[in-house]
Amino acid sequence: MNNTFEFRLLNEFQRDFPLCPAPFAELAARLGVAEKAVLGALDKLRREGKISRVGAVFAPKRIGASTLAAIAAPPERLDAVARAINRFPEVNHNYEREHRYNLWFVVTAGSESRLQASLAAIEKAAGYPLLVLPLLEEYHIDLGFPLDGQTSKPTAAAHRITPAAPVDEAGRRLVSVLQEGLPLFIRPFALIAERIGASESDVLSRIGRWLEDGAIKRFGVVVRHHELGYRANAMLVHDIADDRIAEIGQTLAAEPAVTLCYRRPRILPHWPYNLFCMIHGRERGEVEAAIADLRRRHGLENAPHEVLFSLTRYKQQGARYA
Repeated sequence: MNNTFEFRLLNEFQRDFPLCPAPFAELAARLGVAEKAVLGALDKLRREGKISRVGAVFAPKRIGASTLAAIAAPPERLDAVARAINRFPEVNHNYEREHRYNLWFVVTAGSESRLQASLAAIEKAAGYPLLVLPLLEEYHIDLGFPLDGQTSKPTAAAHRITPAAPVDEAGRRLVSVLQEGLPLFIRPFALIAERIGASESDVLSRIGRWLEDGAIKRFGVVVRHHELGYRANAMLVHDIADDRIAEIGQTLAAEPAVTLCYRRPRILPHWPYNLFCMIHGRERGEVEAAIADLRRRHGLENAPHEVLFSLTRYKQQGARYA
């Protein structure tokens, strides 16, 4: 598949997506195929579940508010608790992981107050206490997922998370449409503009500004790892001294095997870890070898850590900010 234009669509345009009135025609020109072929391929990939959408990946807490949360559910109640949590539209990812805290999910809302209200409602519906782990500092978050093992990997400087600036009503309307993904039509931004009562140029300008200031991490094809053959993923967590975490976080973020890297709070005595990395691979042994190699090369053999492999994917969709 590596030589097909479908693979190039998946691999090359997770970030460098053209922001212009006819983006699919521009993609077609770059790939040397017809615009109809690009639209057809993207529609097929979406129907097959290999991509979730084409569009914006918003930065955590730059538009709205979000947090990672976990529950220690009795194994015999796990499926029922997961179903209760999945009913909330604010929950966009929900995974079973190998740990006493066996259910991990992301909650997103339009504001911090709505996020806190959602967390309280989720805890009540689940029937078990939540471990709430908001993002404190990012080192590498959703800047794409190279499928060829060679594509250069952009990593961010350590960025401390601050409360989001308010978004005006026009911005909220645009977020509401963008979170659904780009329409697969010849002039998608014109359709979006019509839906929110703006001009096509205003829509393109606003998206461009959000990309420049980091409110949108990337704009492009959003792939689904499992459906593309990356069926093993683990959350590697370490307890790192506070005065070293930014240095080590940025070092690990630059590693090709690390797909996400960020700092979250320790919640003592329940949760002693503050550095989180996500590592994806085609099979478990590949991920285990990558983790052992990372820890050896970066002198982390003695750092307290745990590896939480994903077992069941209960929910995976784009974040809902509006």
